[in-house]
Amino acid sequence: MKTPNGFTGWNANLYNDKHSYVFKYGEDLVELLNPQAGERILDLGCGTGYLTSIIAASGATVIGIDNSIEMVARAKSEYPELEFQVQNATDFRFDEHFDGIFSNAVLHWIQDQDKAIECFYNNLKRHGRLVLEMGGRNNVAKIIKALQKILIKRGYQQNATIPVWYFPSLGEYTSLLESKGFRVTFSVLYDRETKLSDDIDGIKHWLKMFATSYFNGIDESDTDHILNEVQELLEPTNYRNGSWYADYKRLRVLAFKQKN
Repeated sequence: MKTPNGFTGWNANLYNDKHSYVFKYGEDLVELLNPQAGERILDLGCGTGYLTSIIAASGATVIGIDNSIEMVARAKSEYPELEFQVQNATDFRFDEHFDGIFSNAVLHWIQDQDKAIECFYNNLKRHGRLVLEMGGRNNVAKIIKALQKILIKRGYQQNATIPVWYFPSLGEYTSLLESKGFRVTFSVLYDRETKLSDDIDGIKHWLKMFATSYFNGIDESDTDHILNEVQELLEPTNYRNGSWYADYKRLRVLAFKQKN
């Protein structure tokens, strides 16, 4: 999904090739959603459509939305039998409301959480459910700290302060949902250290995929040096037994709309 900090799009091929763990880890989130035949479900931030297809296999009617034109094009190509639309998480609208809204690894990209949650509420049926997982407090903190340190070292202090993600605490986010009319029935913040797909340049590929906003305005040759230095700095903490790991901390929530 596009964010207001300058991030403009995803590389769908890189996403599927090097970062498929993002949607693979979302498979058990679909179990929490528990979609039923005949239900109407929205997959918000559907990416290339993998989880949308799993939800659809239940017999539910599913619509996938994403703000990335490239991701939606790839999803339509991969799953032509399903419906995908380019829409934004903070201003989407459907005339027919949903029994459930599902979102995996998306909402931490959204700076205006109030608008996003209001959209969830306004597009759900009464007692409709919201099932989400996003980055929580201190998500990828080691990676961010290392990147900011190298950016500052190389004279890019302003880049180091760019607000890229929103990683809330459990109490902060559930309170926000409740203030907007949701009843939270399940929430957990948990550690989920994640093995990266590339054993050689795992951190560098992760940064190229997810942290591009930090490199706005930086020359490509300098970017390469920064990527190398960040990965080298993280080797003692994020590399072991021949593999790279990202220090993920995930926030998972199930909530229900209380009124019309």
